[in-house]
Amino acid sequence: MRIAVIGGGPGGLYFAYLWKRRHPDARIDLFEQNPEGATWGFGVVFSEQALEFLRADDPETVDAITPRMESWKNITLNLRGESVEIDGVGFSSIGRLELLTILQQRVRAVGINPRYDTTIQSLDELRGYDLIVAADGLNSLVRRGFEKEFGASVSHSTNKFAWYGTSKRFATLSQTFVKTDLGSFNAHHYRYAPAMSTFLVECDAATWQAYGFEHKTIEESQAICEQVFADTLEGHALVSNKSVWRNFPWIWNENWSHGNMVLIGDALHSAHFSIGSGTRLAIEDAIALTKALEAEPEIPTALARYQAERKPIVKKLVTAARTSADWYEHFPEHMQRDLMDFAYSYITRSGRIDDNRLRAMSPQFMARYEAAKMDGSRS
Repeated sequence: MRIAVIGGGPGGLYFAYLWKRRHPDARIDLFEQNPEGATWGFGVVFSEQALEFLRADDPETVDAITPRMESWKNITLNLRGESVEIDGVGFSSIGRLELLTILQQRVRAVGINPRYDTTIQSLDELRGYDLIVAADGLNSLVRRGFEKEFGASVSHSTNKFAWYGTSKRFATLSQTFVKTDLGSFNAHHYRYAPAMSTFLVECDAATWQAYGFEHKTIEESQAICEQVFADTLEGHALVSNKSVWRNFPWIWNENWSHGNMVLIGDALHSAHFSIGSGTRLAIEDAIALTKALEAEPEIPTALARYQAERKPIVKKLVTAARTSADWYEHFPEHMQRDLMDFAYSYITRSGRIDDNRLRAMSPQFMARYEAAKMDGSRS
């Protein structure tokens, strides 16, 4: 089988590696428009189990990635100079470029030589392939070319965000909320390497307009963000890597394939960065597609199976991501709460965590929260 993979992100790389490893005689061509060592952004974060979902099928890749990851057990929220830790909410992270480098090595180890600096301008260039795997991200050429057939929908959150890095090392995944004279900001920050952290700055549309960011250069915006979060950064600078202001794009497709073309990762769906699942979803898509193709003798039947089995799982998580994102759309209002009510609102924002689960998962936080509520009812 001849397969074309468009896109050299985690999903495209992992599918190419996995299929070639299991089917050495397959011909796979992987096309990536950027140079090999290029990426945007900084660290990517995974939930506590990180890549353990790969362990049963691919322990070698897990063993290659895990030692490069930074891990922690708590989340820290910072509001009005006060902090609260929510225990039992563990995460791991790794530099995006580090992850891509590891996956590139895996791909080459099975005999695939990705074609970097290669932009597919038209799908006519891919005639003759039995299967086209579109792992070409948020601006997918394949999806845009067949929006009606895929049942594609694209919308954007109203909040603005800019993805920076910093040499300031943070102990946990942290959220810092700051109110200024012109509006409110939130920073998502966590270390992804021994001496580097992600520092994603977010604000609502009103704040973005009040600061005139629309007319600021990348350097001017960065300087303002450094000033807003000076106490958090403690003298460390922000680092830019295509760190322009963006609105988070919501991508969804009702139909996951059309003809011999199939979507995976961000080309297919997007999950808000506040739940840290985008990279994992892309890798899981690659696994699900591989298993569906192996289970069915005909490609159309396999692609239908991929959608039938995977779509309900993804839809559940994307729904939670939208609920989480809605909380961030109104975070200046939530900032008016007292610290413990604010933290409780934050940790329950996606609707997936109730009080019983929170008591089991985060007993120290829940004890502090319930004690604060009890004190409040007495006063």
